[in-house]
Amino acid sequence: MFIFSCGPKMRFALPPETTPHRQEWRYPVVPGNNKSSLHSTQSSLPRGRILLVDEDEKDLKHFTTLLGRMGYSVRAFLNYREAEGCLEHEHFDFVIVSQGSPAFETRDLVQLTLARDRHKPVVVLTRCLEMKCYLEAMQLGAADYLEKPLAPAEFEHLVTTHCKPRQGEISAGAS
Repeated sequence: MFIFSCGPKMRFALPPETTPHRQEWRYPVVPGNNKSSLHSTQSSLPRGRILLVDEDEKDLKHFTTLLGRMGYSVRAFLNYREAEGCLEHEHFDFVIVSQGSPAFETRDLVQLTLARDRHKPVVVLTRCLEMKCYLEAMQLGAADYLEKPLAPAEFEHLVTTHCKPRQGEISAGAS
């Protein structure tokens, strides 16, 4: 049996064999715009582009704000199907998805992301730890699987560890 640690909050013992409604935010919020189409006021060169998908509106706003303060350009979605459409047309350096329920609804988004670029880091966040979902996310190629809530310092470390824009892709991906 192997003991696997995904961080301070989560450890697994592994056997030897081993929504129809849409809202989108970009940080910072520009006064005068409605929730469904907030635009970013980016510095001349963001630290990287991040796709963030979380069905919990409060978590989505919280993580979007943290990422914006860290200097990242963020596309945030409550609906993972719409995020898949965005992924088809835009470049991202890092993808953060919420697992959703124990049914792991964002599985398709993880698969699509890694099918397009197997080196792109994808992190799955969850409120309901499920060994089956953890194993599936790791087998698909996710870089990490972590339990919410994350302390801001822990989230910042996660992002700075995984979000490494490739040379020449920052300006190409920004639009």
